[in-house]
Amino acid sequence: MYDYMPENEDKELRTVGLELMFMTPEKGSKEEGVTAVELAKMVELPLETVKKKLNILKDAGIVTVKGINPKYWKFDNYNFQRMDEHDEVFKLLCSFDDVDFDKYFQY
Repeated sequence: MYDYMPENEDKELRTVGLELMFMTPEKGSKEEGVTAVELAKMVELPLETVKKKLNILKDAGIVTVKGINPKYWKFDNYNFQRMDEHDEVFKLLCSFDDVDFDKYFQY
């Protein structure tokens, strides 16, 4: 399982997770989800890093993947809401203290 330590939190995992969590059709997401390449461009991280983070989220059960080439990744809100509140990934994605919601929403 992923080790969560507040003083050494995985900012890249959090960035990828939050981007998927707040993904909307207006951001270019298709019904199936978003590709790792598209997501890497959105979060401005290397593709290999994004793929590793997506697999961590998939292993946690909160991201689903469809297709083979390309793979479409999608946040699973249903499973996220049912996660144990002590789960390391859950805590990481629910830590909103320094999140700029303006980049996810347009008012």
